[in-house]
Amino acid sequence: MHSRYGAPEVVRVAEVDKPSIGDHDVLVRVHATTVNRTDCAYRAARPFIVRAFTGLTRPRRSVLGTEYAGVVEAVGSGVTSFTVGDRVFGYNEGAFGAQAEYLSVPQGASIATMPKDVTFEEAAPGTEGSHYALAFLTVAGVRAGQDVLVYGATGAIGSATVQLLKHRGLTVTAVCDTANLELVKSLGADRVVDYTAQDFTKDEQRYDAVFDAVGKSTFGRCKRLLKPGGAYLSSDLGPWGQNLILPLVTPLFRGRKVKFPVPKHDQEMVRHFRDLMESGAFKPVIDRRYPLDQILDAYRYVETGQKVGNVVITVVPPN
Repeated sequence: MHSRYGAPEVVRVAEVDKPSIGDHDVLVRVHATTVNRTDCAYRAARPFIVRAFTGLTRPRRSVLGTEYAGVVEAVGSGVTSFTVGDRVFGYNEGAFGAQAEYLSVPQGASIATMPKDVTFEEAAPGTEGSHYALAFLTVAGVRAGQDVLVYGATGAIGSATVQLLKHRGLTVTAVCDTANLELVKSLGADRVVDYTAQDFTKDEQRYDAVFDAVGKSTFGRCKRLLKPGGAYLSSDLGPWGQNLILPLVTPLFRGRKVKFPVPKHDQEMVRHFRDLMESGAFKPVIDRRYPLDQILDAYRYVETGQKVGNVVITVVPPN
């Protein structure tokens, strides 16, 4: 939990009361959760605008955490969608609270039964990066047979984006560092560019869309990579917040354009990723696992920007 905004050191482990549930709520005993970029942004209140949702001077929600997987321990009298003993996973941005032993969510929240033959630690990272990736695909409007470049293909968002694109029949060029070339190929990338050996923005190939999954590039640098009418999308607002302005301006010129993905999460989204994981079309990449009492170390590691895929927090150790 945290009582103020700041660096990872504001996070501490504490004993709190078990969440109560209302008539239409589900109480989940959390077995696994994650630390991700979304958690870090809300913990640090960066960008500043997040305070409009979490509290201007201090966080309104003290317990952090967006993703979880666990077992339903209790249900309210009006709950019809879940029963005690169900294995579930979900996404809880806004209300948070997933980095704890217990979590209470409404039965209509972004929660679904877990994919078959998947562990809690494998299911927990199945929604955060992937729902941003899904927003990329939806907003870009890409379709089978088109060419897409993914910059930052090893993060939670990028690794999910590569897999979702391949599932939909697109041709994918992925950009990553030398150490992760084989990993990205294993995710299905048709071509891999090592950014430590060459400047990907000088690539001779042209693309229907460029996805910056780490927010470290700009439309200006990537524009030449786009085919006429192609789209640039980033997971970040940009150095001057231009990725919120350019989507309004660039369509006026009927050429290459900027689009900004605004993700949404609901039960349909969670069920979608459950089905993809069950079919083998999507598997969250896991970098490291930490026990809950070492979650501060997890936050420090995620802040380095070096994580590959997802960082999982084990709340209940596997048998």
